[in-house]
Amino acid sequence: MSTVSVVIPCYKYGHFLADCVKSVLDEQEGVDVRVLIIDDASPDDSASVARALAAGDPRIEVRVHETNQGHIATYNEGLLEWADGDYVALLSADDRLVRGALVRAAALLDAHPEAGFCYGRPLRFRHGGPLPAARTRTTGSVVYPGRWWLERRFREGTGCITSPEVVVRTSLQRKVGGYDPQLPHAGDIEMWMRLAAHADVGYVRGADQAFYRVHGTNMSTTEFGGQLDDLRQRLVAFDSVLDKCAGLLPEADRLAVAARTRLARYALRRAYRAYDRGRTAVVPVDELVEFAAECLPGGYASLGEYRALRRRRRIGARAMPYLQPLVLSAVADRGREWLWWQSWKRRGI
Repeated sequence: MSTVSVVIPCYKYGHFLADCVKSVLDEQEGVDVRVLIIDDASPDDSASVARALAAGDPRIEVRVHETNQGHIATYNEGLLEWADGDYVALLSADDRLVRGALVRAAALLDAHPEAGFCYGRPLRFRHGGPLPAARTRTTGSVVYPGRWWLERRFREGTGCITSPEVVVRTSLQRKVGGYDPQLPHAGDIEMWMRLAAHADVGYVRGADQAFYRVHGTNMSTTEFGGQLDDLRQRLVAFDSVLDKCAGLLPEADRLAVAARTRLARYALRRAYRAYDRGRTAVVPVDELVEFAAECLPGGYASLGEYRALRRRRRIGARAMPYLQPLVLSAVADRGREWLWWQSWKRRGI
């Protein structure tokens, strides 16, 4: 039977801990699971809740920081110092696993030793709302070549993973090291890419693998100024992977151009869509254009997204929302988003 070490970092989320731990220990029949809860000096009763859970189940260990060390140090403590199972998972205290998720992930990794980690589809749910119905029957799995998967991330300029749905081979986690403290907001995508530079990537088809809670603290990158911060963090993450994995990526220069071109396109698209939606007063349009220029000095102005922005500026912020249905790029955006969504649902990439 495969062994799985699950690290649950917690900061002020003690009221979620019982449900989170239950999803790990009571709903994963078929794997040998141990849990480490690390409370990062929470000012509430999180530590006492964690200790009470550990008192009732010998599979649970608890560590309590006397001073707050931050989420990156907490992650690395669990992943690199404590985890000793065949596989390791990092699960935020406010998220949950779908029943059987670890069993499905372990089966994939057992069958494919070339795969360094695997993931599946997460289900998002809003804080305070009910859990959505989850699929628990897999329709199979697929293993993507790691370099191919990694190159796709560079070409798309984004990740395809939320986080709680990932299970990593512990030996590979130790080999590539922990999360980078210089990337507090983009450490996840950088980690998945580093892992993919060393091994192939598995995907569980058909079944849902985790519940990801959406609330105020993880919605900041979807609004206005947070969008620009998100793009900047992604750029740092891509550069970091190229630096750390240079010896494994002979086409690093081409990958860098691909990522920077895609990020510039994202920035300019967000800028011109501010005109489509009548949000130029709140979206940092000028800063988004500056970021595109930073990504592609001298080249951003030749992109179609920049031409689309120039057209909208000529039309004007007041008139553009009414003319959006007649503008080809606005229609193309909706089609592009729909195609990406369909691909992600089927293939996880």
